[in-house]
Amino acid sequence: LPESEVHASALPVVGVGKVYLKATGLFVVSDIRVARSARGRSINLALSHRGRQALKAIGIEDQIVGKGIPMRARRIHTHSGKKYSIPYGTKSQYILSVDRANLNKELLTAAEKYPNAKVYFGHKLLHCNVESGLLTFRGPDQTSRDVTCDLIVGCDGAFSTVRKQFMRKTRFDYSHVYIPHGYMELTIPPKNGDFAMEENYLHIWPRDTFMMIALPNLDRSFTCTFFMPFEDFERLTSGDEVLDFFQTYFPDSIPLIGEEELKRDYFSLPPQAMISVKCSSYHINSRCVLMGDAAHAMVPFYGQGLNAGFEDCLVFDELMDQFHNDFSACLPEFSRLRVPDDHAISDLAMYNYIEMRAHVNSKWFHFRKYVDNFLHLLMPSTMIPLYTMVTFTRIRYHEALQRWKWQNKVSENWSCLTARVPHAPCDIPLPESDLGCHCISLIATPGHRVTPLC
Repeated sequence: LPESEVHASALPVVGVGKVYLKATGLFVVSDIRVARSARGRSINLALSHRGRQALKAIGIEDQIVGKGIPMRARRIHTHSGKKYSIPYGTKSQYILSVDRANLNKELLTAAEKYPNAKVYFGHKLLHCNVESGLLTFRGPDQTSRDVTCDLIVGCDGAFSTVRKQFMRKTRFDYSHVYIPHGYMELTIPPKNGDFAMEENYLHIWPRDTFMMIALPNLDRSFTCTFFMPFEDFERLTSGDEVLDFFQTYFPDSIPLIGEEELKRDYFSLPPQAMISVKCSSYHINSRCVLMGDAAHAMVPFYGQGLNAGFEDCLVFDELMDQFHNDFSACLPEFSRLRVPDDHAISDLAMYNYIEMRAHVNSKWFHFRKYVDNFLHLLMPSTMIPLYTMVTFTRIRYHEALQRWKWQNKVSENWSCLTARVPHAPCDIPLPESDLGCHCISLIATPGHRVTPLC
């Protein structure tokens, strides 16, 4: 840091992630554009409405979306090798598979274009005094420098150094949970220069206690992420055992990945842990605020970690406009709004792991999905599927969760009524997909008229 910046009035954003998009001060990051390898997870990112709204606010939505691949449905791979689809929403609704490293590069490049944003690479935060606004960094030359500031924005991840200072304060609630499952990454390469599977899907191999997913990439490969309890990972100690395991549970994936590649990649890195972090509140006085994983790290199973972090930025920006850049008014309101929302999506992410690896194997689950869609068609503003509320709107997360619990009671009653009167004539619209045919046997008993949707 040059001397001119050491005591300058500033708004430092501490971290290496994607979260704070509209910073107007110091970015303290690692330059991923020139790094040979980046630290941290490589699970692909799912970009949806909330994240896109934040990107739109800073004028780079189109260039990010242009480098993403639409995923319109889950593509379920059964144990027998059969496949069927579960649409995410209507035909016009989709989520985007986005490469983590490319997104980081684009955001760094965009940040540097702001005349009042300065980016410092290779600096590590050593100490943070949230009362005085004093930060101590160690630079690339291994010397330490102090920086004073007006507001500290802590975006430094699940193991946040900034958040550690919050934990020294009274009345700060904090908890973290490691789930018993780990993950590892595998790759399905292109086949004859094209995708080896259908590209506009999030592919899932659900196996009750473990699962594998695959997201498409621009180079026509798929990034596979294999989730399993750590003790099960530890039981597989040789390449032949890995091959036998995949032959038993994921037989159709072996020719896609390749036998030798599977045995090599499985042992290239140990399985990684996943943590869920909750805390409250997100601010201290008018000096410091937490955003992104520093405030609410979550497991990746709802695809909302990125989107929730980006929405943090959008909400903060909206509050700054509302309170005319008054930190003393903005920060308490930010905590009041975001804490219940981020806790809600964290809980939903935990729930969705059970849904993805186990519930999708249940015929009752599929039937309930179609009941939900049917009720949504009848009452589009009253009965909105949970996934639609979370992924395709900006309905607050905690409101979506509360609404879903109420809707579940209505849907459960309707489902039970339908099941008890199997021969009552009625029209049941089904989205046009191969899963529609799969579910006809569940609901199209004699006397029913099943109408696919166009």
